[in-house]
Amino acid sequence: MTSDTATHAQRGQAAEQQPLPWQLRLRRFGYAGRARTDVRDRLVPPFPEPGTRLWTALGIGPVPAHRLAHWLGWIGPLLVALFAGLLRFWRLGSPDEVIFDETYYAKDAWSLLQYGYEGTWSKNANDQIVADPQRIPLSDAPSYVVHPPVGKWVIALGEQFFGLNPFGWRFMVALLGTLSVLMLCRIGRRLFRSTALGCLAGGLLAVDGLHFVMSRTALLDLVLMFFILAAFGALLVDRDQARARLAAALPVGADGLARPDATVAERLGLGWRPWRVLAGVSLGLACGTKWNGLYVLAAFGLMTVVWDAGARRTAGAWHPYRTALRRDVPWAFLATVPVAIATYVASWAGWFANSGSHSEELGWRHSGYFRHWAETDGGHSSDGAFAWLLNPLRSLWHYEKEVYDFHVGLDSPHTYQSNPWTWLIQSRPVSYFYESPEPGTAGCPSDTSEKCAREVLALGTPLLWWAACFALLYLLYRWALRRDWRAGAILGATAAGLLPWFAYQDRTIFSFYAVVFIPFLCLAVAMMLGAIVGPHAATERRRTVGAVGAGALVLLIVWNFIYFFPIYTGQAIPLEAWRDRMWLDTWI
Repeated sequence: MTSDTATHAQRGQAAEQQPLPWQLRLRRFGYAGRARTDVRDRLVPPFPEPGTRLWTALGIGPVPAHRLAHWLGWIGPLLVALFAGLLRFWRLGSPDEVIFDETYYAKDAWSLLQYGYEGTWSKNANDQIVADPQRIPLSDAPSYVVHPPVGKWVIALGEQFFGLNPFGWRFMVALLGTLSVLMLCRIGRRLFRSTALGCLAGGLLAVDGLHFVMSRTALLDLVLMFFILAAFGALLVDRDQARARLAAALPVGADGLARPDATVAERLGLGWRPWRVLAGVSLGLACGTKWNGLYVLAAFGLMTVVWDAGARRTAGAWHPYRTALRRDVPWAFLATVPVAIATYVASWAGWFANSGSHSEELGWRHSGYFRHWAETDGGHSSDGAFAWLLNPLRSLWHYEKEVYDFHVGLDSPHTYQSNPWTWLIQSRPVSYFYESPEPGTAGCPSDTSEKCAREVLALGTPLLWWAACFALLYLLYRWALRRDWRAGAILGATAAGLLPWFAYQDRTIFSFYAVVFIPFLCLAVAMMLGAIVGPHAATERRRTVGAVGAGALVLLIVWNFIYFFPIYTGQAIPLEAWRDRMWLDTWI
């Protein structure tokens, strides 16, 4: 150890041992100061030891009760996910039609299975697909599509197992919707160090109407949300593991408590971080589903670097951000950005592999759209040993440029388009399906005097979303004034999903894009409800009143989901009952 680093270490220990001047002055007014804590616990707060009171009250012995209490960290999330799965797979094939944008993605997914690229369908293909007997009017002529292939490949897995039918093209989306509930339970548990709050966040996601509808519809946004949530969870695990390595390297004093050490904090490398690489793969798959995953990649990359700087500061670094910039940023970049790019390019494997055949009369056949642009219209054909690589990459780059121009120029008016300012209050949901069956048909009761309504409305559970608006304000306070990193993480993930859309307010956009950040809204509400219940150190009266208030809000949210359940699932209800559920004029 050099004299400089020794001096830094001595200063850190002295700062830890000696009270600051302002603390000495405040002692006159009764200030006792914070109890000295182990820096290891500040770096990686331990999970509270689960209680066994419930299990022993049920007559279970001490040893089995202890095991059950520990297993609850998985039993609880699995039960919540089972509940969510039962909801999402119940009558998944209804409506037995191609609804809303399933007309693009369900058919493109089937085409990927057949050719590896998107082919061309006849104009009345939807009717022929759901007819009995079924006809599949697909040709191998390449079709121009404006979204990358990952989400469609996911949908295609369900079609591979169950065929080209509503259940088949919705199966994988429903499965990912169910797994996302399980992931959120575990993410919330790690974030809050509370199984109860983790399961609460997952339970709120299970009863959110927008997430529910999107889990039962073959669109890309739920798939995008799944990969973004997976990346967030992977970065959380990486955060804990990296901080644990720092904590293990810190010196321990005579009292057994770890001490901050500038030498360790500024010189220790954090080693191989596979969870960060997994996050890079997940973000690459997110970008390969829809391009707005790029904004999340940037936000999450910044967030994980800030976490590393915070860890080094806690461990005693004098210049935490400078240290993070030197020791952590290069590896963070390599583990995310190049990995995400490689994953994205690999997702086009079907498009690359189907190079097709060429003839003078017909040109290129049996290949994806723009697959041979470099050799033909582009005029940039490469010769030599690497032509097989450079030409397809140039063609893909041209394709991506064309798609980008399409997206930024998309301004055609749509009945259900909405401004991102309105998404949090769910003022303009999107109707995916609507019909008015006559009495005695399509599930409409025969004893009613008027027609019924069948609708699938992509509407978030209103009370949950409105509560989330207050939760975000609470988290803003926690982050800005209390420096709560959990609040900052939730706010950052929410902002990454919402704020970029404000740059495209002239574009045709829809409120169902908000499904990308609904898991983080559920985390925000769970954190707010935990604050309402109160800390463990609060009085019994305080926690009882808080638990009653928080429980009442949760029950109202569940009731709200049940009330709107018929218009989430396309059930036939009397027209008057449908009107009662149109709380706002903009919902019609």
